[in-house]
Amino acid sequence: MDKEFIVKDIIDGKTSLGIELGSTRIKAILIDCENNPIASGGYDWENSLKNGIWTYDLEQVLEGVSSCYMDLKKDIYDKYRVVLKDLKAIGISAMMHGYLAFDKNDSLLVPFRTWRNNITGEASKKLTDIFNYTIPQRWSVAHLYQSILNNEEHVKDICKINTLAGYVHYLLTGSFNLGIGDASGMFPIDSSIKDYNPNMISKFRELSKNYNWDIKDILPKPLVAGEVAGYLSEKGARLLDKDGDLNSKIPLCPAEGDAGTGMVATNSVKARTGNVSAGTSVFAMIVLEKELSKLYEKLDLVTTPSGLPVAMAHSNNCSGEIDKWMKLFTEVMNLTGGKLTKPQLYDAILFEALKADDSCDGILSYGYLSGEHITGFEEGRPLIVRKPNSELSVGNLIRSQLFTSLCALRTGLNILFEKENVKVDEINGHGGLFKTAEVGQKIMSAATNTPISVLTSAGEGGAWGIAILASFVNCKENLEDYLENRVFINSTKSTIMADQKDIEGFNVFFKRYHDGLDIERKAIEILR
Repeated sequence: MDKEFIVKDIIDGKTSLGIELGSTRIKAILIDCENNPIASGGYDWENSLKNGIWTYDLEQVLEGVSSCYMDLKKDIYDKYRVVLKDLKAIGISAMMHGYLAFDKNDSLLVPFRTWRNNITGEASKKLTDIFNYTIPQRWSVAHLYQSILNNEEHVKDICKINTLAGYVHYLLTGSFNLGIGDASGMFPIDSSIKDYNPNMISKFRELSKNYNWDIKDILPKPLVAGEVAGYLSEKGARLLDKDGDLNSKIPLCPAEGDAGTGMVATNSVKARTGNVSAGTSVFAMIVLEKELSKLYEKLDLVTTPSGLPVAMAHSNNCSGEIDKWMKLFTEVMNLTGGKLTKPQLYDAILFEALKADDSCDGILSYGYLSGEHITGFEEGRPLIVRKPNSELSVGNLIRSQLFTSLCALRTGLNILFEKENVKVDEINGHGGLFKTAEVGQKIMSAATNTPISVLTSAGEGGAWGIAILASFVNCKENLEDYLENRVFINSTKSTIMADQKDIEGFNVFFKRYHDGLDIERKAIEILR
């Protein structure tokens, strides 16, 4: 679209805004009336480990969202010499799951417990048995029930529980609701009625009968894509725009989790499509043609933003330990007077993985910065083990780090493909692992034995996905057709299938990974 038309879209309030709170970065994307990104903003942040809990301070949430918006606003002015004042719609997305509990005054009762915490093992197991439905440790209801089992003082004062996306949405609108995809990571959803499963609601009422709240009342109301989920309040507008230029009364779409926005950003919302997001964590989602035949504790069942059933294999650890190694290589480069930029260094080192020994020459790595539910770990210790004659080259080291980052994911996917015979026509990749051309796709393809496609637009990520969901508000089409016919109609993608030697090399490493899990357990025991 020509610059003059973009300026007119901005002035006329025809652009849509998406803000996503990721694990290490808050990102904002503004899109024009044709869903093309035209400006962006960002804010870097990190979670912290406090008293054994992975958390973010809510004051930093407010600071981060506002700073991200103001950075976007500056980008718009620098590019188009116009001040952003009005919008067609806004969408908020964030890391799924976790536990934010509030009292009747909207005061936080305990520090935010993020998806990264594996501290709800007892609750997860008991709820899975009671519901006959997988309840992962990171789900909000698992955190709530663990708090009940722990007799935590705050439980009696709960008035609302929420996800991070739902919380920010509530601050901006005052509306207590949530996109159905994100809600499906709080409490099981019945896709046929697009609401929380009534049978499981009744069962949880029995578990929480000693408290004066009702589980249905403290959960946000699930909404599907296309619905108006509230309007930007005057207070919300000031929270975003410190200059006071942004108008209130702008509609917001249902807030969504990063899983849902990933599906949208990769056009993976139809049955038999799938996507894999690889960043701090890694998860693959396959949209199902029918429900799974039985319960599998290593798989989540969530939904698309329009409520279709999705099977998710989720691993807590992916690129975190790789990033630590990259910082080490950067330090070495700086000490020796190197001049490469960070992207150049990443590309140079990651490409060495493609030249390395197929199975990493006997090197075994674990990137467990935190626990890993798929393999049964509540906490983790990153480590490397090798044979004395293993070649400790950059290529072998990084290939082992890339391989190990996908082994837990592969463990979950094996259930879908081998036990449930789930069919998938294509898997689209997005996230940090795919930023280095070819490397991420080849390694992921080797790990999944499936062709991996990356759309040219995938780099925009979940912030673009939630901006699209914002633009979809009040649209009369269904989401699947809207994406196919309007958003991705002219999109291009690259597709890579791993060589057989890479697939076989991963399989050798995968067996070594599972055979060596006792080493990881011993490391946790020793390094207290």
